[in-house]
Amino acid sequence: MTTTAALEPPSTDRRGGFVGFVRRRPLLAFFTLTILASWTAWIPLILSQQGMGVLDFTIPGDEGGQMLGMLPGAYLGPIGSALLVTYLCDGRAGLRRWAGRLFRWRVGWLWYPGVLLGVPAVIILSVMVFTGGAVNAPTTALLMVYVPGMIGQMLTTGLAEEPGWRDFATPRMQRLMGPLPTVLVIGVVWGVWHLPLFLTAWGGWGDMPWWRPVEFVAFCIVFNVVMTWVFNKTRESLPIAMLLHCGVNNFSSILAGEMFPTVDRDTYQHALILGSVVVGGILLAATRGRLTYRGEQAPLS
Repeated sequence: MTTTAALEPPSTDRRGGFVGFVRRRPLLAFFTLTILASWTAWIPLILSQQGMGVLDFTIPGDEGGQMLGMLPGAYLGPIGSALLVTYLCDGRAGLRRWAGRLFRWRVGWLWYPGVLLGVPAVIILSVMVFTGGAVNAPTTALLMVYVPGMIGQMLTTGLAEEPGWRDFATPRMQRLMGPLPTVLVIGVVWGVWHLPLFLTAWGGWGDMPWWRPVEFVAFCIVFNVVMTWVFNKTRESLPIAMLLHCGVNNFSSILAGEMFPTVDRDTYQHALILGSVVVGGILLAATRGRLTYRGEQAPLS
């Protein structure tokens, strides 16, 4: 039995126009709409003083303009495109299946402490490889904001991205081509989707080596091995996938700076890649490349 509700075979709808294109090529439509919507919405942030400084204005709110400059584009992209394409292809029944994974909280209870504690543990061990074992204990004040920070990440980054990359794209693509091509394709698109943000304060514009965005895409690919295994292993629980994704973001934004004060951004990125390669390599070996995928492959359309 597959882990997803039965999906319709590739559409034979030959009508022209936008709806016909979406129904014939839902994955291509999703990826295209996601990138176009987000990249267009991010143009003001990129041109602002929090970006390339082409125009003399700043996005109000936080210093980097992330809430009002970045987040709307994130919501318009993965989750907005997934909702639209799902509705056009599968109707209300498809939307119910898609939304059902978003509320699939009922998994083995060990998943929650496993993800919440495992992510910091892997990051700490990975960074310690570059620091020779040096690490500072976080202050009580930072630990107190860690849980609220995670909730904020779940409602912003997690909710904006994961209903698209994992909930919409991963099940469809795994049915078409299996887990490893899915990891590669979604990992590349996921990384490329972020690239315009490297022209803003988020990406360190103004003091950014050329290879930082390239390494970020590489990280998205290797980290997607872990993300895909967790998604498959939990029978497509989106909340657990969101916790995994947001756990990395939350630790990086709240604790990493104080625990590793001598580690610069790029070394920290190297550590994230190292940890993902090690964990992902173990999972690939243990599952013989299947990443616990239980479904059957369908022919490419």
